[in-house]
Amino acid sequence: MKKKALIFGITGQDGAYLAKFLLKKNYIVHGVKRRSSSLNTQRVDDIYLDPHKKTNFFLHHGDLTDSLSVLKIIEKIKPDEIYNLGAQSHVGVSFDVPEYTANVTALGTLRILDAILTLRIQNKVKFYQAGTSEMFGASKPPQNEKTKFYPRSPYGIAKLYSHWITVNYREAYNIFACNGILFNHESPLRGETFVTRKIVMGLCKIFLEGEGKLYLGNLYAKRDWGHAEDYVKAMWKMLQAKQPKDYVISSGKQYTVKYFIDLVCEELGIKIFWKGKGLSEKAFWNDKNIISIDKRYFRPTEVNSLMGNSSKARKELKWTPKHNIRSLVKDMVTEEINRINKLSI
Repeated sequence: MKKKALIFGITGQDGAYLAKFLLKKNYIVHGVKRRSSSLNTQRVDDIYLDPHKKTNFFLHHGDLTDSLSVLKIIEKIKPDEIYNLGAQSHVGVSFDVPEYTANVTALGTLRILDAILTLRIQNKVKFYQAGTSEMFGASKPPQNEKTKFYPRSPYGIAKLYSHWITVNYREAYNIFACNGILFNHESPLRGETFVTRKIVMGLCKIFLEGEGKLYLGNLYAKRDWGHAEDYVKAMWKMLQAKQPKDYVISSGKQYTVKYFIDLVCEELGIKIFWKGKGLSEKAFWNDKNIISIDKRYFRPTEVNSLMGNSSKARKELKWTPKHNIRSLVKDMVTEEINRINKLSI
């Protein structure tokens, strides 16, 4: 009998990659999407078929801010595995909408866990909670499962609540519940407001059109970047383990935002040079200023350095990523160029 998976946050980057991965594993996949006035399913359109035809992929309207909605969906589907990837996941935006971020990102997790208890299926379902390296925040790298948490944003704090409520329900009610503490992971499906995708989009457009300008914030923030395609496999592996545990998932290497820019330019064949310091630092290509700093893109409290130690996951889950920073950049640039070219036809 085929396993059934329920994914909250199906229309996001990770939801799309996880759905495709599970379908290849012969799962029946159900995804939850919020009602919107415009269609927001572009990341899963390639696997979504007319529901009147035979398919193993289904979409449902639901909302993590609505307890009854969460309960009814879980009751209806009776999943073997639940993946909570739903969140207000933009760190910068979380400073603007902290209450909404807490409601979706923190209390949304509680609503799923409570639904599992209410339906009395804690011995029948496995639960994955998507954690984040932002929970470590100002903690000294490298960060692992034993590192002290010190979040520096409403988003990181909301995710920390999700982490500990998942641990609490696992220990109090014997739910098979795991936290994946995932460091930054990107892909061609990354949201357009996230810095890596913003850089790739901006530079690809400048490269093809010969003009334009990109405004960025902290060039010297250090991040541990991986590929979402690799990281969703780790999510699945956690729920196949004999015991529910929490795992850091990371590449184990860190790079500055500036270095990421340099790699994108290298992939495009653009030779840039940098001038100035601080807010006056600029990048030039063919004597044109193509990158400048805008202080509005700095966060009120900055996370300067993140680098994970995922040795526990590599050993216990036998998880090994296929991508490195260069193959990630190549994938993102290639897809972005193809996307722009298709739009111009």
